[in-house]
Amino acid sequence: MKAIALALVVLVISVAGLGVATSLGPPGAAGQAPMRFDNVVRDDFFAGLGGDDARLERAMKRCEEELANDPRHAQALVWHGSGLTFRAGQAARRGDPASALDLSTRGFKEMDDAVALAPRDTGVLLLRGVTLSSASRGLPDPSRATAALRTAVGDYETTLRIQAPIFAKLSEHARGELLGALADAWYHLGDDDRARGYLTRIVAELPGSPYAEAARQWLTQRPTRGGPGLTCIGCHE
Repeated sequence: MKAIALALVVLVISVAGLGVATSLGPPGAAGQAPMRFDNVVRDDFFAGLGGDDARLERAMKRCEEELANDPRHAQALVWHGSGLTFRAGQAARRGDPASALDLSTRGFKEMDDAVALAPRDTGVLLLRGVTLSSASRGLPDPSRATAALRTAVGDYETTLRIQAPIFAKLSEHARGELLGALADAWYHLGDDDRARGYLTRIVAELPGSPYAEAARQWLTQRPTRGGPGLTCIGCHE
């Protein structure tokens, strides 16, 4: 599940780069932007994903406290669902497939419920997207893995549409990570044409960047194990 940890780091850095230009939910009191819940839990989550179980537990409890006060808190729900999905991977690695299935089923449902509550919240969409995209690589059921990856692609595509008016103004990192995630996901779904479309866009819109260099290599030769990745570039080697 290290891939999920890396993807979550990318997600938060990318979302943080959006500033106030994209809405992460309905306005709060007096027209103020709502609290960025990722700011509350992300450090503990990242420590937990890196192996600190106590800090992951603290982050999960913080989500549960928020949900006890407001069961419709989409951001708390999607983070909690992502945490359950990570725990499913832990259960699988220790040889407990029944627990892994239960945790992943619950985690997927919580993330689905969060998106249903906030279908245009880019923080919610991206977190479900990167979690499902990463989790799909380790799911033993091919049909379930494909379904998870298709949902992730839908989240990325929706985020891209929402961000369209400001996309060109976002950081190189934010643009490269999202376009790279789309190209990678479509490639793994077997749609080379759509993958190539995003690879071409990366080369055109991010010239001279590590993303463009990786995309150019993907365009000239099919990616191989150990070859250049399209995401997790530039800030946490």
